[in-house]
Amino acid sequence: MAARPVIEYYFSFISSWSYIGSRRFRDLAQKHNAQVIYKPVDLMHLFSVSGGLPVKDRAVQRQAYRLLEIERWTKRNNLPIVKHPKYYPADPSLAHRLLLAAISEFGPDSNLIHDYVLRSQDTVWENEADIADPSVVLANANASGLDGIRLLGRARQEKRFLEQEQALTDEVVKKQYFGAPTYVYRGEPFWGQDRIDILDEVLQSRRKPIAFPSA
Repeated sequence: MAARPVIEYYFSFISSWSYIGSRRFRDLAQKHNAQVIYKPVDLMHLFSVSGGLPVKDRAVQRQAYRLLEIERWTKRNNLPIVKHPKYYPADPSLAHRLLLAAISEFGPDSNLIHDYVLRSQDTVWENEADIADPSVVLANANASGLDGIRLLGRARQEKRFLEQEQALTDEVVKKQYFGAPTYVYRGEPFWGQDRIDILDEVLQSRRKPIAFPSA
């Protein structure tokens, strides 16, 4: 019997493209019975060290094309989206830390975890809510069936979850990945939700991974 595939998932709750690919990635994981290892990262720091720019600092033509692509992909994926969300870019660290606290208790495979991730990705880009607001984070956790009050307390009080988020960010930088979402299967990175179909093909074929070139 073939081993269960494991996919590392580097993402941020403020990443528009992580949101746009969220349902397709969920479906992919279910299709292949893959274990998803959630790795939330500090996207703004990642931009700062990898040559990327926050949206507001990009050239106007790049900003315009980004909006076109967002509309194209949300139509293709049948997703609603707020193109200019009021609370973007809010700091998602508290929501990330609650996720890490929940994973420490339930492991990454719990449906409660999967649901919390999807709800948190919807927060900015569908619901236009503030992912930095503790009451929003609490509501997402409770709606997912988690013990929101207790986990929110752990996320705030236990330093190890902030350190873990920082370590994951350092990890993605060290591996020379540069954006979100990045899906990694057997060491081969697939950057962007538009690579989900290729990842699907690789999972089906089980071909040898392509090594990431050294800088």
